[in-house]
Amino acid sequence: MVEELLKRIANRDFVIGVIGLGYVGLPLAREFLYQGFNVLGFDIDPYKVDRINSCQSYIRHIESTFLEEYVGKKKKFSATNDFSRLTEADAILICVPTPLGAHAEPDISFIIASIKQIASHLKPGHVVILESSTYPGTTSEDVLPLLQTPQCQVGHDFFLGFSPEREDPGNRQYSTAQIPKIVSGVTPNCLRVIDAIYSQAFKTVPVSTTQVAEAAKILENTYRAVNIAMINEMKVLFDRMHIDIWEVIQAAATKPFGFQPFYPGPGIGGHCIPVDPFYLTWKAREYDMHTRFIELAGEINSQQPYYVVERLDEALSRRGLPLTKARILLLGVAYKKDIDDMRESPALKILDILKERGAEVDYHDPHIPCITGLRRYPELRMTSVPCTATTIPEYHALLLVTDHSIFDYTEILAHARLVIDTRRVFPPDHERVVSA
Repeated sequence: MVEELLKRIANRDFVIGVIGLGYVGLPLAREFLYQGFNVLGFDIDPYKVDRINSCQSYIRHIESTFLEEYVGKKKKFSATNDFSRLTEADAILICVPTPLGAHAEPDISFIIASIKQIASHLKPGHVVILESSTYPGTTSEDVLPLLQTPQCQVGHDFFLGFSPEREDPGNRQYSTAQIPKIVSGVTPNCLRVIDAIYSQAFKTVPVSTTQVAEAAKILENTYRAVNIAMINEMKVLFDRMHIDIWEVIQAAATKPFGFQPFYPGPGIGGHCIPVDPFYLTWKAREYDMHTRFIELAGEINSQQPYYVVERLDEALSRRGLPLTKARILLLGVAYKKDIDDMRESPALKILDILKERGAEVDYHDPHIPCITGLRRYPELRMTSVPCTATTIPEYHALLLVTDHSIFDYTEILAHARLVIDTRRVFPPDHERVVSA
């Protein structure tokens, strides 16, 4: 069976199925389409299914022209919420959310739901690959038992592995296809097949076990979370010492070895960096270990929105205005510049804090026209307001959270009464600018 699958993969007589058509799944589908595969997408959200089948993109950096080409003209891509059609796919790539629960515990319910759907439609030769970020052991300990039976054995009747997503929305330096793909399999045969699939579209990095692949993804994002926490803590310290952290970083970065610059901000966002380290801390308890270093980094990063609000409060107080009587305009709610993704964005926490403290707050973000239906902040229901020479003076302060390129920073500074800058976009020595 393995040799037959390898031949079909090479000949493109092989259908790629993708479960989860969000910021990971849709770009992944695109890369396989570019390489000549037929792709069938699955999603429980009827909005996404309808938009794809209507050739309309709902992700800013995925052009609708791509969908017009592959959905409309070539008929090589379609989407459905009918999971009985999993039998039409030869490989099933799982790209579903893995959020945190109310107490920072892993929530792999979307993975389990997807696997149960696959199990009920599993056919001989099916290849199942988990891409969602998760703790080491998920593939072999949680996924495999739901698929394998005495009559259906992994590595012989079906093939299972893990290949962590490394999508970075809005990154113009590295496209999806340029980022090497870690691949792993539960058995050697699984690895052979899975490596063959991904090597059609990516440079692959095979590793010995699914646990190694899962741990590699967790390590990548924990590394960033810890270093961002360190630089955020240094920022607070240097602010008290009246030292410019941005100038310090610029000077330190001139060292050609032993230093990699990280930059402070209002907190951390995105689906991976704020979440993945806590998957590891949870799993570590199973091995009687308390990951203090990782948890401390999480605590520091989670405090940054409070620090930003305190800087705003201090700046308003110096002008004789309490926060409870202030009108505030937040600039940018996406978790990073020039994207339309607000998953785990620190802006949401800042909005929540400001509303809780009695401020009148609006936001402006051309990439995110409305905020509604959030899992962690269900009470936040807002619409982006204009940011113009006329509206800017109506606010006591503008708080820059996300430094989108589309913003006219010259006009903002010209008309703002006060600017709280978390991204070092404005001149730090300007009389109406306060760094945070």
